[in-house]
Amino acid sequence: MSRKLRFFKDQFSKAGVLASTRPILQEHIELEDLEIRLADHEHELIEMNSNSEKLRQSYNELLEFKMVLQKASVFLVSSNSHSVSEERELNENVFMNDNYVDDGLPLEEMRPGPSSQSGLRFICGIICKSKVLRFERMLFRATRGNMLFNQAPADIQIMDPISTEMVEKTVFVVFFSGEQARNKVLKICEAFGANCYPVPEDITKQRKITREVSSRLIELEATLDAGIRHRNEALASIGFHLIKWMNMVRREKAVYDTLNMLNFDVTKKCLVGEGWCPIFAKSQIQEALQRATFDSSSQVGIIFHVMDTVESPPTYFRTNRLTNAFQEIVDAYGVARYQEANPAVYTVITFPFLFAVMFGDWGHGICLLLGALFLIARESKLNNQKLGSFMEMLFGGRYVLLLMSLFSIYCGLIYNEFFSVPYHIFGASAYKCRDNSCSDAHTVGLVKYRDAYPFGVDPSWRGSRSELPFLNSLKMKLSILLGIAQMNLGIILSYFNARFIGSSIDIRYQFVPQVIFLNSLFGYLSLLIVIKWCTGSQADLYHVMIYMFLSPFDDLGENELFWGQRPLQVILLILAIVAVPWMLFPKPFILKKIHTERFQGRTYGVLGSFEVDLEMEPNSAKEHQEDFNFSEIFVHQMIHSIEFVLGAVSNTASYLRLWALSLAHSELSTVFYEKVLLLAWGYDSFVIRLIGLAVFSFATAFILLMMETLSAFLHALRLHWVEFQNKFYLGDGHKFKPFSFASNEDED
Repeated sequence: MSRKLRFFKDQFSKAGVLASTRPILQEHIELEDLEIRLADHEHELIEMNSNSEKLRQSYNELLEFKMVLQKASVFLVSSNSHSVSEERELNENVFMNDNYVDDGLPLEEMRPGPSSQSGLRFICGIICKSKVLRFERMLFRATRGNMLFNQAPADIQIMDPISTEMVEKTVFVVFFSGEQARNKVLKICEAFGANCYPVPEDITKQRKITREVSSRLIELEATLDAGIRHRNEALASIGFHLIKWMNMVRREKAVYDTLNMLNFDVTKKCLVGEGWCPIFAKSQIQEALQRATFDSSSQVGIIFHVMDTVESPPTYFRTNRLTNAFQEIVDAYGVARYQEANPAVYTVITFPFLFAVMFGDWGHGICLLLGALFLIARESKLNNQKLGSFMEMLFGGRYVLLLMSLFSIYCGLIYNEFFSVPYHIFGASAYKCRDNSCSDAHTVGLVKYRDAYPFGVDPSWRGSRSELPFLNSLKMKLSILLGIAQMNLGIILSYFNARFIGSSIDIRYQFVPQVIFLNSLFGYLSLLIVIKWCTGSQADLYHVMIYMFLSPFDDLGENELFWGQRPLQVILLILAIVAVPWMLFPKPFILKKIHTERFQGRTYGVLGSFEVDLEMEPNSAKEHQEDFNFSEIFVHQMIHSIEFVLGAVSNTASYLRLWALSLAHSELSTVFYEKVLLLAWGYDSFVIRLIGLAVFSFATAFILLMMETLSAFLHALRLHWVEFQNKFYLGDGHKFKPFSFASNEDED
């Protein structure tokens, strides 16, 4: 039935007819009756297609015959005049005029009468235009050049009845001499798929045959048009019910596919099926089963029993339109193991925020916000339309785009950038010029005369001589602080994972040393950054961190930020060094000890009786005693420890991409504003200003709003997949995919 419905869809596409999508009142039909109806419709369409192909083939042959008569007559008239001038005459044609048959059959099916062996003969026919050159070359070689080949393109294209494509063809006339040459020409025509037709030499007979062929073509055209109308009517009657029938068959296939997963019980009287369901849906499933028992008037009630299993259940997270896209981002990395901490809960906020740190410009953020609001406002309409791959991706992430735009506006206000231009939104600047002329503002600098700017970066930093060093220092330190905070969040989530599964070993020998190692080095760096900001110290943090390893006991001098900094650095360095073997050695040896104690004294001898078989007993100790490979466990722990130690350095450096992309975005915006828009606005010409505005708009839309958005999105994705999720997320589970008719909509 599904095959027949696919056949109907193919017929609709070939005929160029659309299936009706109007909601009409359709009567209920049983599956058995539908099968009979589909078979009748299929038989009717196949018969109509067969008749149509035969009529089309006859029509094409007559059309070809008509074109051959029209084109070949020109060659035959010139040939006759040439033969009269040389006092020759054509003794015999390949097809005698008396043997002409009026049904347009190909030449090889005609039986020409006897002819002289010494006369000049000719064969007329038609061939595909793409084969003409090879066809002529083959004729020349077969007859050793003893032939004359004339050709003329056909006036109209002819439809291929099988592929329904229009084919260009060429009419040809071959002049030759001898019976042997005739046989060769006929075989070559057959090999190349050329259709040969009998053309008399007499012009009167040619005209008579042309009139007869034209009248038959008119009759066949009327017959073909009537057949097409009849077929379209049959397709229209099917089209009113096609969608309903396809849904019905698709549902039945899905039901039977699910029933095939069930097994008979021992009595062979009922079916037993095992599956997964969310805990919150147990009551709904029981109600549905009771309803099914009542509706089917079954004598045996349906039993719903909760089973205990050693298999890992599938993972299922309930999402809405807002959180679904973020869950898909996490699932693209890997589906969470059952009851593992879900990173999507935090990704909903951290992902758009880290994107905004790289994209921060509240002018560009407003542009993204307008696009996101447009997609959300037309959500119901776009949801039912077939979109392209790019628009489908954009529409699926409309709420991600919304949050990214809101955070971009927030970070843009902090950076005080509106298309790279700062504004005094939250009050006056805290700095002023040294004199009224402001001539040395970009060389000597400004003077602070009041409290700091209340929110974000002071707009007076724009254009100052220390603008770039200040913003670079600010964004670089912010990147480190955000990175250390997010990595610590990942390590804390690993603690909750370990506590949930009851693994105290992971807490003591993995979580604790990881927290100590990361914060002894880079947590300490974050503390120094905050203290430097609060105190306004001029200490060189690069010098402090480098010599913390090279010379931990040397005096810090002017780089000392607080009392007791040097002994604290020594303690933190010792803790970081101790944390590495703490991560590496205890866990494998403790696991080996636990394994040895668990199976100590549990080696049973083989029983003499055959009543009990240890090999087959499901709860035997032999089954549960898994192979414990200490070397494999130790190597795995060593890899994990080395990966964390090296990752603590590389991941912290990786968060500097927040600073790099923010700087790149800001500098690009500045270049487009100053070197394009302001440069064009400096001219008095309206045309130049218009061109400058167009170039600025194009660069903003396609480079800053599309390429930069995609770049910041991918970098934020990398920070979450690698730097954040590798601290706690295994991602080796499998997704819960319940039976649903909606999930089968795209089948067939």
